[in-house]
Amino acid sequence: MTRRPRIAFLSEHSSPVAVLGGEDAGGQNVYVDEVSRNLGSLGFDVDVFVRRDDTTSPDVIAWSPGVRIVHLEAGPPEFVLKDDIWPFMPVFRDAFLRFSVRDDRRYDLIHGNFWMSGWVAAQLRHKLDIPVVQIFHAVGKTKQRHQGSLDTSPAGRIAIEHEVIRSVDRLIAQCPSERQELVEDYGADPAKVVVVPSGVNVARFKPSDRLKIRQQLGLDPDAFVVAYVGRMLPRKDVRNVVRASAILMGQTEAPVQLLLVGGETLEPDPVTTPEIGELQRLAHELGIADRMTFTGRRQPDELRHYYCAGDVAVTTPWYEPYGLTPLEAMACGVPIIGSAVGGITFTVQDGETGFLVPSCDPEALAGKLHYLLVNPDERTRMGHLARLRVEREFTWPVVAERTAALYRELLQPLVAPQPAISVGVDSM
Repeated sequence: MTRRPRIAFLSEHSSPVAVLGGEDAGGQNVYVDEVSRNLGSLGFDVDVFVRRDDTTSPDVIAWSPGVRIVHLEAGPPEFVLKDDIWPFMPVFRDAFLRFSVRDDRRYDLIHGNFWMSGWVAAQLRHKLDIPVVQIFHAVGKTKQRHQGSLDTSPAGRIAIEHEVIRSVDRLIAQCPSERQELVEDYGADPAKVVVVPSGVNVARFKPSDRLKIRQQLGLDPDAFVVAYVGRMLPRKDVRNVVRASAILMGQTEAPVQLLLVGGETLEPDPVTTPEIGELQRLAHELGIADRMTFTGRRQPDELRHYYCAGDVAVTTPWYEPYGLTPLEAMACGVPIIGSAVGGITFTVQDGETGFLVPSCDPEALAGKLHYLLVNPDERTRMGHLARLRVEREFTWPVVAERTAALYRELLQPLVAPQPAISVGVDSM
């Protein structure tokens, strides 16, 4: 009998309904949301399983055609830092099994996100005898290599990642460097590892009238605006951006303004977001506090305006497994300067869609900023090429179709997926 393939999408700490911009809410949340939605449009029934972190959300949410979000009881129904969730994962696994029995739903494939859900997926593969696709979003050995003593991952993470890699049927790497890490650091079978880059919503992030937006935001229409949009975490190294901007301001008489978008709250608050306090202190030390604007957290539908307000976008983390910020800036037709780490080396084409610079090197960053300041035609050229690149390679429908191709390979001889229809929770 013809039916739509059923996918269990496991994502213990990254829910599509989470407020983005917080400590543990970022690119993985976007990935889970966009990929599940687009898979629903391609004819799959997708249930996204997340850990309940409040007492008010429904057990099941009809999220989009063909897609449901399922909240599983695993640990206290409150926010828990992702590195503290691991002890609750056996409960998460058992809650999944109870739900599938209660809902009378047999899944055809499991898609694990992050190492903890990967462990659950590997356990379920043996119990349910169904294929598993796994994406880590970040792997422990690379994180440990970059963060050292700052790495707060639970003991045993790397050993569990080895177990997951041996157990699953396919591994998704978001960029070639991650594929190399999986093969060389973990001994993954190269035939099992497929590069499927994450994407960007090109309808949400698109070029806009810069002068009009600056007028709306109260920014100087004549300034050279350097924009940072993202989470305010030490590893994002926004301090490097502040130092580079100070160097640039000392090199030119042109008006330069630094726009910083992000944080835990709608207003910039150094108490709830300590990194903002560090940046404010650094700006005062460098004498550029009056040329910096902090906005606080903004929601996805607002971010386009802040990218488009900038003449250039900057992201220079010293550790970044992939990073969606460069793609968002590029989709807005804004050149991007990124540090030459992780996935940024794959998404940003050096000298074409922006520049790659060494991490933790404000002099190098300032040099590229100065180049773009004095070469407006280059800014225009790079912004145009950036938009074309994301339209061609990095849209979420493209990501979903590449993911669906993996599913279809593993699901043979199941029939082809059927068109999605909008249905309520009770009828699914």
